[in-house]
Amino acid sequence: MEVNGIVLSPDPRLRQECAEVEEINGELIELVERMKDQMFENGGCGLAAPQVGQTIQLAIIDTEYSSKKDYDPYVLINPVIVEQSDNLVPSSEGCLSIPGINCEILRPDHVVVEAYNLDGDCIRYEAAGDLFCVCLQHEIDHLHGKTMFDRLTPQQRVHAMKQYQEALARGARPGETE
Repeated sequence: MEVNGIVLSPDPRLRQECAEVEEINGELIELVERMKDQMFENGGCGLAAPQVGQTIQLAIIDTEYSSKKDYDPYVLINPVIVEQSDNLVPSSEGCLSIPGINCEILRPDHVVVEAYNLDGDCIRYEAAGDLFCVCLQHEIDHLHGKTMFDRLTPQQRVHAMKQYQEALARGARPGETE
């Protein structure tokens, strides 16, 4: 199921290991532009290709925009976490593909990610203790078929899935949290 151009859980495309991007071409650039529009229109701070139905290793992130004027997401092609801390910290996460709820997720508080940009340059992103750090990990999870539900204990997962079903029944849309 899709709402506002966003694939919603439990769509099987969200559970797939995504293929590496082999070539940066016009088709990929068009997809990035569509993803940028979708993320902005739905008020997100990150979006992975499977969330728009494309099972390739591509994500965009912008955690600092306040309007269309300063909206300029990072494009991450084939991103890989190359370093992460052992220190796990909780943060409240939402997801455009799981609207209407937030979940408290434990994640490393420091990561280093390497990814290619649209120019084909390998860029190193380092983040610690902030939304960008969480977002990098969350979007990379999507590229490996994981959603925030997978980061919960079994008991938390049951509770979160019940909340999600209730949110969907209320008509929750991408970008809405509890």
